[in-house]
Amino acid sequence: MSSSIVIFGAGGRAGRRAVAEAVSRGHQVTAVVRDSGSYQDLAGAGVSVVSGDVADADSVAAVSQGHDAAISAAGRMDMSSEEFYVGAAHALLDGLARAGVGRLVLIGIGTTLEMAPGVMVHDAPGFPAEARTFSLGHAAELDVLRAAETELDWLVVAPPPVILDNEAARTGRYRIGGAQLLPAGDGGEGFSYADLAVALVDEIETPKHHRSLAAVAA
Repeated sequence: MSSSIVIFGAGGRAGRRAVAEAVSRGHQVTAVVRDSGSYQDLAGAGVSVVSGDVADADSVAAVSQGHDAAISAAGRMDMSSEEFYVGAAHALLDGLARAGVGRLVLIGIGTTLEMAPGVMVHDAPGFPAEARTFSLGHAAELDVLRAAETELDWLVVAPPPVILDNEAARTGRYRIGGAQLLPAGDGGEGFSYADLAVALVDEIETPKHHRSLAAVAA
């Protein structure tokens, strides 16, 4: 069944793939970027491009009106990871509730997954300090979502803690689990943005994981 999906951070690699995947399945998409004039290449059949700020609740509410679900692929490098992701979590919880959106799927980061019970990847000995700081921002976002008293059905999807392949073709195949790092697949292959997008839209169309962190991998 066709849905109306608002996608924040639609101009990035993951966001663009999510837009393409959603439209290919017949959904109507509102692509939210900071400056719509710079991303008109996203516009087309089934896609409207608008300016918005995922970290501002009023902006989230305005661009999300009339939508069934939301995807957040947004990120900012001009402020601290914790400031951005915590601010975005609060704004999404508030703004989507006001807009009557019931489902939110966010892209997380694999370094927040557990490599052992209670031990996140970013807590491993020798993990780079700068990367750990960035990962802790994502962990703080998760804390906000988990603590929220909300009717919003949210899910954070975390791809493997490696650089994703932006060139690989869509296979439509992936594994999905819980908050633990998934073991390498039989072929030890990497994971693509195209298949990450498949997982995101699958969880919009047929939600199977709720108010949790879910690892995805090839």
